Amino acid sequence: MAAPSVTTSSPEQTEPAWEIARIFPPQGAWSEEEYLTLKTNHLVEFSHGYVEVLPMPTQRHQLIVAYLYTILLAFVQRFGGTAIFAPFRVRLWAGKFREPDLMFMLPINTDRRHDNYWDGADLVIEVVSPDDPQRDLVTKRQEYAQAGIPEYWIVDPQAELISVLRLEQDHYVEHGQFGHGATATSLVLTGLQIDVDAVFAIARL
Repeated sequence: MAAPSVTTSSPEQTEPAWEIARIFPPQGAWSEEEYLTLKTNHLVEFSHGYVEVLPMPTQRHQLIVAYLYTILLAFVQRFGGTAIFAPFRVRLWAGKFREPDLMFMLPINTDRRHDNYWDGADLVIEVVSPDDPQRDLVTKRQEYAQAGIPEYWIVDPQAELISVLRLEQDHYVEHGQFGHGATATSLVLTGLQIDVDAVFAIARL
């Protein structure tokens, strides 16, 4: 991806816009420090010197995230821990940051929470994006496992399916695939139960 630039509305603005864009490092040359000081309300992920601006989520995507967050928040209020939603950074390993749709940290791991980012998480949830489903289904599955995140939920609005994956050594195995009429459950968050039909019903247009 090219270095960030500013869209202009007239030829007269082209040169100043490029002058502004030149303050950003070129792709491949970003440092963690430069990435962490980037001020934006967009989802921007970081991989070994490269930044990736993710597309704007859809209404359906956001309604699902909001509904799941209310359930996680109710769990937190009863049992403790911290739940948060994107945009927020999770450091997977040195030089690698992702911004999961939802993330949870157990109380025992409070020291891994920082104001700018978290060092990993105990559970992450991604709602599959239509622009690139393989990013959530394959790429992030591999990365979150490599980072040692104990549980990964993949919420697929197209298939109306929730896959709950648990970490086994260095890879994920299925705890369960939950479709219509089922209740998705967690191993990390004992007692967490989510009605699959309710998740997808709230986002139907």
